[in-house]
Amino acid sequence: MSGRLSPAALRATWTPRVIRTEVLAGLVVALALIPEAISFSIIAGVDPSIGLFASFTMAVTIAFVGGRPAMISAATGAVALVVAPLARDHGLGYLVAAVIVGGVFQVALGALGVARLMRFVPRSVMVGFVNALAILIFLAQVPELRDVPWGVYPLVAGALAIMVLFPRLTKVVPAPLVSIAALTALTLGAGIAVPTVGDKGELPSALPTPGLPDVPFTLDTLTLVAPYAFALALVGLMESLMTAKLVDDLTDTHSGKTRESIGQGIANIVTGFFGGMGGCAMIGQTMINVKNGARTRLSTFLAGVFLMVLCIAAGPLVSDIPMAALVAVMILVSLATFDRHSVSPATLKRMPLGETLVMVVTVAVVVATHNLAIGVIVGSVTAMVIFARRVAHLVNVSAVTDPEGGHVVYAVTGELFFASSNDLIYRFDYAGDPDHVIIDLTDAHIWDASTVAALDAVTTKYDKRGKTVEIVGLNKPSAHIHRTLSGELTADH
Repeated sequence: MSGRLSPAALRATWTPRVIRTEVLAGLVVALALIPEAISFSIIAGVDPSIGLFASFTMAVTIAFVGGRPAMISAATGAVALVVAPLARDHGLGYLVAAVIVGGVFQVALGALGVARLMRFVPRSVMVGFVNALAILIFLAQVPELRDVPWGVYPLVAGALAIMVLFPRLTKVVPAPLVSIAALTALTLGAGIAVPTVGDKGELPSALPTPGLPDVPFTLDTLTLVAPYAFALALVGLMESLMTAKLVDDLTDTHSGKTRESIGQGIANIVTGFFGGMGGCAMIGQTMINVKNGARTRLSTFLAGVFLMVLCIAAGPLVSDIPMAALVAVMILVSLATFDRHSVSPATLKRMPLGETLVMVVTVAVVVATHNLAIGVIVGSVTAMVIFARRVAHLVNVSAVTDPEGGHVVYAVTGELFFASSNDLIYRFDYAGDPDHVIIDLTDAHIWDASTVAALDAVTTKYDKRGKTVEIVGLNKPSAHIHRTLSGELTADH
């Protein structure tokens, strides 16, 4: 499914049970968004309200224009890291301008079909991506467990116990919501002094208002913000598309990746005009949403709406939520996200070494850089190199000489491209072969100019010895590229 349903199917979908699930999942996500949005604002060097406004506008907008139902988009750490230098050196106005320009870049990239590049991401990279994000989600909770009052630790343990045991009683109400409510009531009733959401920063007291960024509208401004905007666009799209693919796998549904790419751009443009810091898909909050049963756009929309309602109408109460409750939610999410099967001894024993290496490289780069996009790119490049080396070794050249010595036939089999054709030139006996040489490519395929150049070099070496070369057995695509490029790849042709 692409996320579009017929009116009849839509009516059948909106049962009271589904609506209840979507509403409660959206509420849990909103609660989890608040401390993270504030933390990302701090990373970006802006007021906490800027991150909270971004989470509100991103979630509400993407609920209408995105391609992946149930996925949560909001202010993220990846985007915060990209725009932080701009905000530090030039101020909030330039950050907002970069968010708007970045959104325009995303719309353009989406329209150009950048989402189709996802097909080049191998499964081993996807597994590494999932495991890495689980590790990052867990590591992000560690600072909340350091140098804190001793009471935090039993609260976290109690919250985890509630979330594990409560679903055995009923699944009508999400266990994370019960856990958050129980711990808040306990800490307030017993007067337990532990870090709370309010310690992260002041919550906004009014809705954001639209406006233009406070920057001069000149070419110099565009030149300054464009590099940051383009980096924001790439990082945001990479994380969003990878998260969408993950949700596709978890829900056994298909989503519109091109629509999601364009939707992310529109959401960032809207967010910029409302003074937000921009964002993309949030992996942790998306996992909370999906694991709580959400499957539609309603939960995404309500996550944004509840976020502002909680901040404005219930700010004092939300500020009293102990961070221990939200830390426990994210720890459980990280444990549920990690693909334990991928690292089991039985799986590792059967898995090709190259596949395991790609997964490990992806995880290592993501954890080292705290950037999922960089990890996916490095992992994909590693996978391509390993694949190229593997395929290159499958090329074989065998010679059969005519009993009468009149000619020799070289049968070449395999995929001929830059990695496999580079040593092709060394597989022939130029001095010892008879005057007529036949190269049979019936069981081979020419993929690139490197192979044509290699065949030209072979022909040239035989020509210098007064011997003729006949290339036979080319399939139609191979014959076309050979006919087009042969003799045209050297300066002295």
